[in-house]
Amino acid sequence: MQKLTVLGAGVLGSQIAFQSAYSGKDVVLYDISQEGLDGMTARWEYLKPLYVRDLGADATSERLEAAVGRIRLTNDLADAVSDADLIIEAVPELLEIKRDTWAKVGGLAPAKTIFATNSSTMLPSQIADVTGRPEKFLALHFANEIWNFNTGEVMGHPGTDPEAFEAVAVFAEEIGMVPVRIHKEYPGYIVNGLLIPWVMAAHRMYVHDIADFKEIDTTWRIATKMPLGPFQVTDLVGLNTAYAVSSTHPDPDMQEFARLIKERYIDKGRMGIAVGKGFYDYF
Repeated sequence: MQKLTVLGAGVLGSQIAFQSAYSGKDVVLYDISQEGLDGMTARWEYLKPLYVRDLGADATSERLEAAVGRIRLTNDLADAVSDADLIIEAVPELLEIKRDTWAKVGGLAPAKTIFATNSSTMLPSQIADVTGRPEKFLALHFANEIWNFNTGEVMGHPGTDPEAFEAVAVFAEEIGMVPVRIHKEYPGYIVNGLLIPWVMAAHRMYVHDIADFKEIDTTWRIATKMPLGPFQVTDLVGLNTAYAVSSTHPDPDMQEFARLIKERYIDKGRMGIAVGKGFYDYF
């Protein structure tokens, strides 16, 4: 699959687009917001030195510039999906938004196109029915900083065609991911199935003022020799994602965490490491 469309030009959407183009794919990046698309030039300039930092000699200036040249931007959905072999959706982590997006895409994309969601928490079966082609719908989940933390978790639903599943796994490998073939639907896949309960435990401590978030992170790093604490990971994932997941969670503590981070951080433009400030300041 050579022609990729990415829906959503946020943190993960822009990374998926850039990594795919870096790996030689032709990419169309769609976002509903023209303002968001206008910010992509700065986004590419932000990503380039990170590729050099983490990939070394492989990330030549010529290859990085060629990647930018393979990405076309549009806020016209019909145009974005008109010739896609694969569409990967990375819109906000709210079920209503995802289902609405896929219902529209299903009526516009050509018959050849395979559909994949990058949802961190939702199951493919929660979305597949609105696409009009549930047999070609599944999940391809990336970790943040995908060029470095390069897992590509592939998860279908009971109605996913095995050929579509395998095609997406092969695509993941072609763009430099290690494809992780998940045998059945599981909330959070493997990475988030392990990560989210750990992060939520820290968020609950924050809500109940058990300790300062820096002390929680420091304690974890000292006790486990791990490089990042849970609030550093929250910054890495992005506070908007943490807010979307927490605000819709049935646990009142998680809803209160969403309220607190919106008031204390998100409303002040502190979205996480991607913008240089979240719980911590980065630059």
